[in-house]
Amino acid sequence: MSTIEELKPAGRADVVLYMPYYSKNKHNWLPFAISLYRQGSLEGNRIIEGGEGIAFVASWYISKLPSELTRCRLQFEGQADLSYEVTLSNSEFIDYLIDVIINFKRSHLTDFPGGFYRKLLRFDQ
Repeated sequence: MSTIEELKPAGRADVVLYMPYYSKNKHNWLPFAISLYRQGSLEGNRIIEGGEGIAFVASWYISKLPSELTRCRLQFEGQADLSYEVTLSNSEFIDYLIDVIINFKRSHLTDFPGGFYRKLLRFDQ
């Protein structure tokens, strides 16, 4: 598994399939997010305000089409009782991965955006 810094952009044919799902300001990041998606996993730290980050490993099933569903599983601190799952369309999940990459470029921290955690913990329901 390569790090975010080592990601190679996905090919144009794959990127074109996903482009209609995102605003123009995310198009430059899309090839890298698709490449990250194809790795099937990501390690990072959930940033806690005023505290230390909590290590996590995210893993997901890979499929081809933007409208297909993927199930993402997050496990914190390597503990099975701190595991959570969420099912999203590939296009929505890749949007979160775009945010992960943008955030990493800014802060050098690997973490999902707050919206992803709200969905994962079902706060949006």
